[in-house]
Amino acid sequence: MLLFKGSRDQFLTPLQAVCGIVEKRHTLPILSNVLIEKKGERLTLLATDIEMQIRTSTPSTGPEEVAVTVAARKMQDILRSLPESAEISLSLEDRRLQMKAGKSRFNLQTLPAEDFPRMAEAGGSPTVLKLTQKQFKRLLSLVQYAMAQQDIRYYLNGLLLVVNQNELRVVATDGHRLAYASESITGMANDGRIDVILPRKTVMELSRQLADNDEPLEIALMGTQARFSFGDVEFISKLIDGKFPDYERVIPQNQNKSIKLDRSLLQHCLQRAAILTNEKFRGVRLVLSPGSLKILSANAENEEAQEELEVDYNAEELDIGFNVNYLVDVLNNVATDVIEIRLADSNSSALMMLPDNERFKYVVMPMRI
Repeated sequence: MLLFKGSRDQFLTPLQAVCGIVEKRHTLPILSNVLIEKKGERLTLLATDIEMQIRTSTPSTGPEEVAVTVAARKMQDILRSLPESAEISLSLEDRRLQMKAGKSRFNLQTLPAEDFPRMAEAGGSPTVLKLTQKQFKRLLSLVQYAMAQQDIRYYLNGLLLVVNQNELRVVATDGHRLAYASESITGMANDGRIDVILPRKTVMELSRQLADNDEPLEIALMGTQARFSFGDVEFISKLIDGKFPDYERVIPQNQNKSIKLDRSLLQHCLQRAAILTNEKFRGVRLVLSPGSLKILSANAENEEAQEELEVDYNAEELDIGFNVNYLVDVLNNVATDVIEIRLADSNSSALMMLPDNERFKYVVMPMRI
């Protein structure tokens, strides 16, 4: 029974859209598979890891209706290895999926479609936001690097999404640094405030899939789920059930020392200084004095690095230490020529901002060096 006939990319593109969440090894073998459903002139592909689910589709031909599951990664690897110009056909023969491309033949084992687990959609009326893919992709890029990884405080292994009237905020923290970004949105019918926590894997997959263009993105927030619809893709994810830290209390308000620096220049200075930091603690010292910022690092082998930058600064001297990775992370992810750093004293957190922009804030705690 014929499922699909067409160009390689016509099938590979939607397959790649769903393959990102497929686990290579899973206790349930069927979760390594993709569900392929043919109904009329549409071929639907669906993948899940139980916590999230992605569905997309591509045009098909013929009136047959059929559903089957097949190993997602194997199929993706085969298609990638074929020439870009290849014409392929997929057909179901004796519970095996046969793929043909020119004189190449591949027979893949299948599992029954009725055994494939699907996520049940949460009930109730969702809160719906509409913005562009580019807007949301940019918001995610501004904060996602600050998410925790495998922290025992499970609610930190994700990203806080706050809808407050006509403003969308995203916040991430690992307990040592915090990133905050916001964006105005239009057409919100909800006057209240909604806080949800998106899992880390969901955030990373969205960052990979969203296009850097003005195509629409619809986000529907339900009690325990979030649904993202863009292009031909529908992406449903469970939410993390937990209490996110009060980020507004973490953002310092009384930093009385401020310097503005060329972002790229600071980035390269820190990257060079990082080479001679202690491998475990990764500490650098920022020594600020009138007209000068020195970046100092040293390691257990008594090796040292010093970088010096001219700055517009006239207050008292300040010597403060930071994990260099936390500083480089933010500089790698903001698209600006100038970065502003606000400081209070050597024991207080630093606040990094974009000049004349209150929509982005990055807080990093100092460390003793």
